[in-house]
Amino acid sequence: MDINKYIAFIQLNHLFRDFSHKELLSLFNFNNYKIAKYQKEKILYFESEKCITLDMILEGKLIVQRIDENGNILTITQFNPGDVIGGNLLFGNNNAYPMSIIVKSNAIVLHMKKDFVLDLCQHNKRFLIEFLNINSNKALILTNKIKSISFKSLRESIVDFLSYKYYSQKTNKIILDMTKKELAERLGVQRTSLSRELNKMRKEGLIEYDAKTIIIKDLKILK
Repeated sequence: MDINKYIAFIQLNHLFRDFSHKELLSLFNFNNYKIAKYQKEKILYFESEKCITLDMILEGKLIVQRIDENGNILTITQFNPGDVIGGNLLFGNNNAYPMSIIVKSNAIVLHMKKDFVLDLCQHNKRFLIEFLNINSNKALILTNKIKSISFKSLRESIVDFLSYKYYSQKTNKIILDMTKKELAERLGVQRTSLSRELNKMRKEGLIEYDAKTIIIKDLKILK
């Protein structure tokens, strides 16, 4: 695919904001990048697959997931257009993906080769600073996710989710922007476990819910 179509979008990314349109066109050549299309639900990278490129999402969405020995699916985070992945692995001694990268919606991804990224780091200070910043943020996301699932019960995780939605939506009738299955994956539990706990909370008079909403009946549960 032709890089020209995406140069203006790439230029909006912090990594490349110091480069002019002309400079970017000269930087990218057919030997240092690839643009590829991926269909929804395709596994872009398997767990333990080697990371050999720095990737930027041009269109669509990706998610980071892991399936444990009990079959529970844990969704760590979601990446959207403009997000960059692989930078925290590309130059490591162990450069294998610790979790799978799944295509959530049809996506177009820019794959930049390792030598190209290294050359940019060596010759452009702003690129290097932003590259390090992105990698630091990715490490923080993973650390916070591990902390949140390691020391909290399922109910505590549900309450955290409801608290966030309550304060962001400013209503006790929470409009869900995901399915119960997707919520279960974000919390790292099976769909049946989530349903069981939600049903318990309903019987206790704490919430009411349907497929698209959760109504918080007792605001005392919120943090």
